[in-house]
Amino acid sequence: MDVLRKIKELNLNFPSCTPPFWAPEGHLQTIFGSLLPQASLPQIDETHLLPLEIPEEKLHVSYIKGEIEICLSLFHGLGGSIESPYMNRFAHLAHELGLNVYLANHRGCGEGRGLAKSGYNSGRSEDLSRVIEFGRSRHPLATHIACGVSLSANALLLLSAGVRATALPDLSIAINAPINLELSAVKLKSGLNRIYDRHFLKSLKNYLSHNNEKEDLKDYYLLESLHDFDNHYTAPVAGYKNREEYYQTCSARQFLDQICVPTLIITSEDDPFIDVSEYRSAKLSPSTILRIEKTGGHVGYLQGQGLSYRYWLDDFLKEILKEMGPVGTLH
Repeated sequence: MDVLRKIKELNLNFPSCTPPFWAPEGHLQTIFGSLLPQASLPQIDETHLLPLEIPEEKLHVSYIKGEIEICLSLFHGLGGSIESPYMNRFAHLAHELGLNVYLANHRGCGEGRGLAKSGYNSGRSEDLSRVIEFGRSRHPLATHIACGVSLSANALLLLSAGVRATALPDLSIAINAPINLELSAVKLKSGLNRIYDRHFLKSLKNYLSHNNEKEDLKDYYLLESLHDFDNHYTAPVAGYKNREEYYQTCSARQFLDQICVPTLIITSEDDPFIDVSEYRSAKLSPSTILRIEKTGGHVGYLQGQGLSYRYWLDDFLKEILKEMGPVGTLH
C-alpha cells in the first residue's frame, strides 16, 4: 500500500481532538500546551555539523539511533531548538517505536549558537532539504519522514513543493504552518496575541545576542513586534529587500498546489495567529491531505476528561509512524 493511501485512511479513521474543560479554546490550548509537563529528550547518540552554502557556517543536527529502517527528521518553530517541548515529545515517541531520529537546530539556534550568522526564517527550505539529504546518505534504504512545526512547517511545505529542494522526504507532516506570513505577523500585533509576539521577539533578541557578539544590536533591541523584526533583520539578513518581499516569496500558500510528495497538513480553527480561511481557500495538490481540528490552538492539541489530559497531536503522530511500518511494507 502506498504512503498517501495509508495516511488518507488513517486520517479518516482517527478521532478528532476533544479538549478538556479547562482548555476549551485556542489561547488556553496554546499556553497550556507549552507549559504542562513534557517528556524528556532521549539520549543523543551523535551530533553532526552540516555545511551550508557559506563554507564557514554549519547546521547543528543531533541523531538518536533507531532499530528499524525509518528516519524521522524533526524541525522546530520560531525561537525554539531541539529542546522545545514538542520536539522532546515527538523524539521520545519516535524513539520508543524504534525509529532513527534526526533533530535539527535551525541556523544559530540551540547548540548551533554562533555557527551561522546568515539567519534562519520561514523560507529556509534548503536547510530542511540538507538534513534529509544527510539522512538519506546514511540510510539509503530507509523511509524518510519529515515533520515541521510552525515556522518549519511553512518551510517544509515549500520543500515538499520542490522550492529550493535537493532532497525530498517520503512523507511530510506540517503542523500549524503560517502559510500567509504577513497575515500571521500582523495578527500577532493585536489583542491577546501580543503575548506570543513578545515571547517570539524576546527569543529572537536572545538569538541575536548569541550569534552577533561583535555587532551593535541596540537598534534591534528597540523593535517592538515580529512584524518590525522581519523588516529590519530577518528579511535583509536573508537577502530580501524588505519584509514584503520575504513574506511574498516565502509564504507556502501559493505553492500548496505544487506539492509533489505525500503531505499531511495539520492545523486548527482556533490557532490564535493563523487564519484558517487561508487553508480553506487554498488550492491543494492531489498528494496533500488537509486536517483542520476545531480546537487545538497553536501546537497545543490537548484532549481529556476532568483534570486528566493527553496530547492528541502526539497520539496522532504515533499512529502515523506506526502505520508507516518497515520500509518493505510501503508499496
